[in-house]
Amino acid sequence: MKKRKLGNSGLEVSALGFGCMGLSFGFGPATEKQVGIALIRAAVERGVTFFDTAEIYGAYTNEELVGEALEPFRDHVIIATKFGFKIDENGKGAGLDSRPEHIKQVADASLKRLRTDVIDLFYQHRVDPNVPIEDVAGAVKDLIQQGKVKHFGLSEAGVRTIRRAHAVQPVTALQSEYSLWWREPEQEILPTLEELGIGFVPFSPLGKGFLTGKITEETKFDAGDFRNTVPRFNEENRKANQALVDLVGSFAQQKNATPAQIALAWILAQKPWIAPIPGTTKLHRLEENLGATAVELTPDDLHRLNEATATIAVQGARYSEGAQKMIDR
Repeated sequence: MKKRKLGNSGLEVSALGFGCMGLSFGFGPATEKQVGIALIRAAVERGVTFFDTAEIYGAYTNEELVGEALEPFRDHVIIATKFGFKIDENGKGAGLDSRPEHIKQVADASLKRLRTDVIDLFYQHRVDPNVPIEDVAGAVKDLIQQGKVKHFGLSEAGVRTIRRAHAVQPVTALQSEYSLWWREPEQEILPTLEELGIGFVPFSPLGKGFLTGKITEETKFDAGDFRNTVPRFNEENRKANQALVDLVGSFAQQKNATPAQIALAWILAQKPWIAPIPGTTKLHRLEENLGATAVELTPDDLHRLNEATATIAVQGARYSEGAQKMIDR
């Protein structure tokens, strides 16, 4: 597995990380614990060193799973987790909370669940409009000085917020959605990250599964799958968006690869400081995703792919209206 450095921070991670959320949360019933542990350890055995979780996933259960799975390999892996939500007694998100005292409480609790004495990368999960970002960055700076955290990250933050945070405590990485069917970060985010020397960690690099070509207008999601609430995944929009999947599939055939591998290879080819974190619950999908690191896209390939996909207007918002309100602009 090739390695990459997230910006100027020196934090080195595998070119492809592993987004662990779906093992516990978001896509229907949680994966059985031992199956999840086995899959995470299989990723380690195949060279993955970068694992992403959050206290809200579950809630709490995903951190516990990741902590147990990675405990034997702790010195060889990078663990990223997140703070920033209130969590009620039922384990559900109950709004945002990035008050400095709350951030420090979350850090202590996450350290225990992750079975570690330091969090490698600690992201603010969503920007809290009620707490100045300078206070958030200052709280994480304190945690770094105390040796509880190594690196500070932001998620779904806008350019102004990134700059303000970075001035207080250098931001190692921004995590936001980015893929062939969500390219908005190219407009302002990527140039800003390059200027400031901040790494980029795209989540949903396979379009929440859509770019794999395995989801059609007939696909029925589990009742607990959050894609049921995403406008982009309603039946009408899936039908309209199939054109993009067909194009990627056609390109994949030419390169003797799968659509998922082309989608991931495209992201990897954008910048050397980008490390996407696709997630899966299946070993064969993990192996397929990792195969993307061996797919070489030439400048001509990228030009043709960009030119072709630019003609396709993706239909539907990427979040429900409620979730969209938590995105910083």
